[in-house]
Amino acid sequence: MAIKHGSKVDAGFSSSSMTDLVFLLLIFMLLATTLINPNALKLTLPQSSNQLKEKPYTTVSITGALQYYVETEKVQFSQLESVLRSRLSELDEPTISLHCDKSVPIDEVVKVMNIAKNNNYRLILATSPE
Repeated sequence: MAIKHGSKVDAGFSSSSMTDLVFLLLIFMLLATTLINPNALKLTLPQSSNQLKEKPYTTVSITGALQYYVETEKVQFSQLESVLRSRLSELDEPTISLHCDKSVPIDEVVKVMNIAKNNNYRLILATSPE
């Protein structure tokens, strides 16, 4: 009479499903990080030691080539005030964040500041930390 040994359990570990999960997480993180800041323009901001944590309602950007953007929409300077009025008309205390390149002449910055002052908008000048 032959004695049968019980079936042995294989102690091996299959990592294929774990690898699939890691790759899915990697793809998710790559996609999520590209969607974090869709309103970004390549600007070299002036540096400052004072940083505010206030969240503006909209942003106005001035590039080194003196092109104006409201968020990511390119506008002419003559249209800037009307575009801001249409976006900020229903807010109690509208706040604008002004992002301008270091090379932009101060006259262009003052023009946007005057638009904000004439319409009673709060204006924050965006800077990069020192």
